[in-house]
Amino acid sequence: MLAERAATQRHVVRSLVASQMLGGVGLSAGVAVGALLAEEVSGSAKYAGLGGTFQVLGAALIAIPMARLMAARGRRPGLALGYGLAAVGAVGLITAGVIRSFPLLLVSSLLFGGATASNSQSRYAAADLALPDRRARDLSIVVWATTVGSVLGPNLVGPSAPVAEALGLPRLVGPFAFSLVGLVLAVGVILLRLRPDPLVEARRRRIADGDGDGEHTHGSVVRGLRVVAARPVARLGLGTLALGHAVMVSVMVMTPLHMAHGRADLTVIGFVISIHVLGMFAFSPLTGMAVDRFGGRAVAIAGSAILSTATLLAAASPTGESWTLVVGLFLLGLGWSCTLVSGSTLLTNGVPAAERPGAQGAADVLMGLAAGGGGAIAGVIVDRASFHALALTSLGFAVAIAVLALTTRVVGRRPAPVA
Repeated sequence: MLAERAATQRHVVRSLVASQMLGGVGLSAGVAVGALLAEEVSGSAKYAGLGGTFQVLGAALIAIPMARLMAARGRRPGLALGYGLAAVGAVGLITAGVIRSFPLLLVSSLLFGGATASNSQSRYAAADLALPDRRARDLSIVVWATTVGSVLGPNLVGPSAPVAEALGLPRLVGPFAFSLVGLVLAVGVILLRLRPDPLVEARRRRIADGDGDGEHTHGSVVRGLRVVAARPVARLGLGTLALGHAVMVSVMVMTPLHMAHGRADLTVIGFVISIHVLGMFAFSPLTGMAVDRFGGRAVAIAGSAILSTATLLAAASPTGESWTLVVGLFLLGLGWSCTLVSGSTLLTNGVPAAERPGAQGAADVLMGLAAGGGGAIAGVIVDRASFHALALTSLGFAVAIAVLALTTRVVGRRPAPVA
């Protein structure tokens, strides 16, 4: 029985790994030029951050119906919904670049955020069937899988230019053509390969083991917020996720603009973003192992220190290309990885199994809103002050993670699983 369950978990993780790779290409191919496309279509650097902001807000909004759908029917339809909406958004972004419609760009960016929602929720799908002492590790493997697609995606910016020209499209919408292909393939993998559905199977096992007879899985994000608010460990997980994501997004979305204003080439910009994404995902299995061994709070504090260093380096970087910016963006991704894996594990361990879809959906909603607000303010700060001022502002939020972790009491090395 244990061998069969382990084999099922390995198949689930492999399927999620494949979808994450494809979804990562779909998402990150467009991220590298999102701010540049928004600036070109709107005609003002002041609105350059709104494309990325609407993507983040879209991820938050789409997480709400995804949570309800997952609670009712499982992970598979919910993840497919997010990737499908993102594919529609990619088509809209290409069209917006062609007809130069800023309202269409914003609406399409909102839909494009569905890729972020699905990529984010996939990590929780990996935890549904995982053993408690391997939960962070399995979760982090799925996060790691995004490395392949996400590092490849920004490096498609350069090659996408001749493809766009051959199709008669503006140069900056070329990456979104690659996004479309990756997202459609991700939908196919989820629908065809993610069997059994991990959330449905986890519920079936609890009932078979006599632990969940008659239980109802909840997908309401409002209820999920109440559940999290009543549990200190879950609150720490939520705060770590939201603050870490806000710091990462606000600095990352404005980096291409900071470099372009210093006449950095698109290929160089794509390389820097790929180094950032490498930091986000490549070392996540080590982060997961650290969480399983030392606990989520310790790794959250480490993430706070890394993010603080990253924002200081970004603040010291000159306009254009520089080694301080490359190192800073790498550390920005690495610090985010620490907060994502530790925060997700703390949140999952801190709530009952039947409450997890709603609580996890609520966490992703708040992550999106925090990052969306940060992205919107980022554009204004850069326009009225500088990229350096933005980085120093983000430093304060990075430090707040450590303050929250140090003031939250966590019993033992890690919170014991509730279910």
